[in-house]
Amino acid sequence: MCIAKSTRFRFYKRVRLRDDRISLRLRGTVEASDSLGYVPSYLFDIYSLRDRAVVGRCDLRVGFNRNIYYAGNIGYSVSEQYRGNHYALSACFLLQELARRHGMRRLIVTCNPQNIASKRTCELFGAKYTETAELPHDHELFLLGERQKLIFIKEI
Repeated sequence: MCIAKSTRFRFYKRVRLRDDRISLRLRGTVEASDSLGYVPSYLFDIYSLRDRAVVGRCDLRVGFNRNIYYAGNIGYSVSEQYRGNHYALSACFLLQELARRHGMRRLIVTCNPQNIASKRTCELFGAKYTETAELPHDHELFLLGERQKLIFIKEI
């Protein structure tokens, strides 16, 4: 799926993503930006039902382009005190369902080579490692100091 420039993306207004451990609470959405290379995105807080607290954040970027190949369709971060509980993994599975609703048939998930926990999350999610990619010098992540990404792809 590629978001065409002339197509107006339709976000779901009411998004309920929840399992027996977490709930993803919609913080907002971001429209596509051709000039920045952004696809439409949902932004969520990860809320732990056990801890009754926001334990991290995640997002789903809907569509594919050069930027997404390196940044991924799914992004996540978990606050340090809540790491080790597989909250990011649970979020990935919930975001997968939203991606399917948008007609996506595969997801790209990336991480830094030195981030062992994130690499393990990608593996447990069932995404297949495809390569260690050098970031192009003009990519936003390169400009932020990153140099490589592990690229994982999951057929959904």
